[in-house]
Amino acid sequence: MAKDLYNWNPEDEKQWSETGKAIANRNLWISIPCLLCGFAVWLYWGIITVQMLNIGFPFEKAELFTLMAIAGLSGATLRIPSTFFIRIAGGRNTIFLTTALLILPALGAGIALQDQNTPLWVFQLLALLSGFGGGNFASSMSNISFFFPKKVQGLSLGLNAGLGNFGVTTMQILVPLAMTFGIFGGLPMVLESTSGTLIGKIPAGTDAWIHNAGFVWLVFLIPLTIMAWFGMNNIRDEHVSPDVNSTIAAFIKILGMLLIGIITAVIGLWFMLPESAGGSGFNVSKWIVLPCVIALTVFLLKMIPGEISNSLKRQYKIFENKHTWVMTIIYTMTFGSFIGFSAAFPLAIKVIFGFKHVVDADGIMTHDIANPNGPSALMFAWMGPFIGALIRPVGGIIADKMGGAKVTQIISIIMVASALGVAYYMKQAYQSATPEEFFWPFFGLFLILFTATGLGNGSTFRTIAMVFNKEQAGPVLGWTSAVAAYGAFIIPKVFGEQIKATTPEYALYGFATFYLVCVLLNWFTYLRSNSEYKNP
Repeated sequence: MAKDLYNWNPEDEKQWSETGKAIANRNLWISIPCLLCGFAVWLYWGIITVQMLNIGFPFEKAELFTLMAIAGLSGATLRIPSTFFIRIAGGRNTIFLTTALLILPALGAGIALQDQNTPLWVFQLLALLSGFGGGNFASSMSNISFFFPKKVQGLSLGLNAGLGNFGVTTMQILVPLAMTFGIFGGLPMVLESTSGTLIGKIPAGTDAWIHNAGFVWLVFLIPLTIMAWFGMNNIRDEHVSPDVNSTIAAFIKILGMLLIGIITAVIGLWFMLPESAGGSGFNVSKWIVLPCVIALTVFLLKMIPGEISNSLKRQYKIFENKHTWVMTIIYTMTFGSFIGFSAAFPLAIKVIFGFKHVVDADGIMTHDIANPNGPSALMFAWMGPFIGALIRPVGGIIADKMGGAKVTQIISIIMVASALGVAYYMKQAYQSATPEEFFWPFFGLFLILFTATGLGNGSTFRTIAMVFNKEQAGPVLGWTSAVAAYGAFIIPKVFGEQIKATTPEYALYGFATFYLVCVLLNWFTYLRSNSEYKNP
């Protein structure tokens, strides 16, 4: 078992060169695959729902969109308590337990997907538990930030986030492939419509083992939990985790704080979801509910008595710093867009290009006629997250040389332009009986959008590392990632609403407007001549 670390100071050149670099790298390279599996389990509903539609599970398209939205909201909300785990419970304890918890939704999905009669609420519960994987990002990034000196923060955090985010791409490649073989037993189901993998389409009538989408992750999660326990470290210094004495007590603290996040997420979902999907039917606006969920989660965590409350009060000082709020907005532009588009991209391709959009005899446009010439969502959807994750460390490296704010400014302008371009071709496709004619420009511009989000994600890590001190940088990374992760809820929800309204391009118009606001905010705060932190 790896020992606890005391007097850890990566800024000390002698300590770093003799022992520090090796220890930090070991923790990083265990952290990365754990985070990768977290992203995979969190977002695999984007692929699973496409295959459920292909197989003929008895759910409406809107109900399938709710599974992605539930996982998105849960994962984002769980990032709020996860932001503060490292100080309260220690890095090794946190990564071990939060990785082990992913076994629950993975195993559950494997079991539930073996029966088409499994009720919707079971899938909704599993989507809620998949949020464990989304929450892990905040604690993982906070933990790694303490191991490396500032001079390589952009690279180290970019590697952790970028390669960790390969969980999205890995999932979008591995899950379709796993569903084509009976490697974990169980009976196959027959595809009612065309499916596919990255290597080509799979025709209707072919057998599919959809339950493998859950079971395949057990192959990785079980050994990774062992590696995290024996290979990672708790840093026991005052600015990291000074009061971690009992491992069992640390686990109880983590589980209790996660439970608070689950409860507030359920409350928020109940107010927003329609009655047919297990909600209240009140259909309260997400723009009202989400701030309330965030505020309630922060408040309830603070109400926990004793040591946790004292620790949180100290960490809550980040909210007194205006740069926490500025970076929260800017980070939402980059990571929020990446994770939201990753969640919505497969089903958006299926719905927009997989069906013909024709005017019926009554002059009403219909969107339910299958398009045999449409692209397979499972062939193409993985490419965007792949590029966004791959390019993220590059964004960190460039920002280490150019400055974080300058890189962020450039990619923000690119995001405005590419979002408007995607909106144009999306509109053309959704009004056409041959939408496949508009797929390639739509797809190319979306890849540019994903690339920009990845580069910008790396640059924001650099800015945070330079603006905040060593105690606050970790919690700020966790907090900004928590708020940004609501993109995994908001973007699929907005796409679903606008597709239902037959105006999907409006979603991209709204995102482009938000990106323009971020351009102005980033310039005003970090690039104008008398900025407090000039191009940090």
